[in-house]
Amino acid sequence: MVRVGSTLIAHSRGSARVLETGSPPSFYIPPKDVGLSLLRPSVGTSWCEWKGEATYWDLVADRRFERVAWSYPDPFPGFEDIRGYLSFYPARVECYVDSLRVEAQPGGFYGGWVTPEVVGPFKGAAGSEEW
Repeated sequence: MVRVGSTLIAHSRGSARVLETGSPPSFYIPPKDVGLSLLRPSVGTSWCEWKGEATYWDLVADRRFERVAWSYPDPFPGFEDIRGYLSFYPARVECYVDSLRVEAQPGGFYGGWVTPEVVGPFKGAAGSEEW
């Protein structure tokens, strides 16, 4: 589940849990389980050597929250299952696995979801720039 305050942004039982080296997992939520009317495309893109070009999403609720989510509209082979799915930054919105609120991955760029069974160190912490 993803929300900000009382506004529910996403709720899914069909998310994809994606693992990357040096990061806690990210959960990608199918667009059918996301309140897309609350989101607007954001400015800019980034590049992942494994998944391809990422696009970003702003939340427009009672105020604008910038870059709360990202997605891969045309992911590389091996990641086709997350095409169009959205993953959310737990540092910017409230993200939950079952009823447990997750912690954000360190740093401002990465969006991994840290739950108690996931142990670091993780990319994003000071000194991890070269991982």
